Amino acid sequence: MNTKLNSTNKINTEEKAEYITDRSSEELIINKAIAILGRRLRKNELLTATSNKSTSDYLILNLADLEHEVFGVLLLDNQHKLIKDVLLFRGTIDGASVYPREVVKEALKHNAAAVIFYHNHPSGLCKASEADKNITQRLKTALSTVDIRTLDHIIVGGADTLSFTSTGQL
Repeated sequence: MNTKLNSTNKINTEEKAEYITDRSSEELIINKAIAILGRRLRKNELLTATSNKSTSDYLILNLADLEHEVFGVLLLDNQHKLIKDVLLFRGTIDGASVYPREVVKEALKHNAAAVIFYHNHPSGLCKASEADKNITQRLKTALSTVDIRTLDHIIVGGADTLSFTSTGQL
């Protein structure tokens, strides 16, 4: 970058900074960021009961640019360490069908003790619909019958997220 600092160590605003304009370079950087965040999730550096910022950042990087709705689950062990991130359902621009039976099967297959659901809103609107609330409750009930805890459901709308736990909806 060819920016210069003035005597007060501030960037000289008269000179333009060089930005990455090559789409493939941007994709490479995003993919590296996803890999780093994924490794941190697996090391239990990100998933904590008190903060979901890094988990939300990870999901934003993975879902923000999608033009169709998807629904997935982060499968966690007893210490809330990531076992696997599973993208379960793919939908259209305004919805995805979610089947509780398939979610339970996947959680049992990987011996998960807890889960965090996630999906995106391609519209960018980061608000839980009644359908979102209903399916979350159905999934929570189904998983609780086999002693799997539901920790959160995170909706990604562009660069924003909505956490059901943080907003008192779970």
